[in-house]
Amino acid sequence: MAIIATVFAALAAVLHVYIFLMESVQWTQPRVWKRFSVPDQATADAIRPMAYNQGFYNLFLAIGATIGLVLFWADGSGTAADVAGRTLVLFTLGSMVAAALVLISSGRKYLRAALLQGTLPLVGFVLLLFA
Repeated sequence: MAIIATVFAALAAVLHVYIFLMESVQWTQPRVWKRFSVPDQATADAIRPMAYNQGFYNLFLAIGATIGLVLFWADGSGTAADVAGRTLVLFTLGSMVAAALVLISSGRKYLRAALLQGTLPLVGFVLLLFA
């Protein structure tokens, strides 16, 4: 079960790196800001600093999950690295799920995005709890 949990956690990290790229690197492209339901270029320009900042939050969550997975697999079960890695992965995956819940609370139009953002980390979190 630990391997399957790792796959879901890693996929969640990759997804959050992709979100970082869209929000912090590619935000000026209309195809990107339209994906976030931004209606026009002026609005995209106005919220660019917020998107830039939010993208880095996603990157940091991905980094946390990745470091946690490395620690989790670095040593044997029950070691300090295992415990630290498991804790870090659970924290970052839990934060990803919490962010998805916050997104849902913003309105029904964000349901699809929240499900996309939150499903992989939720499955990884639950599987890692029982691994």
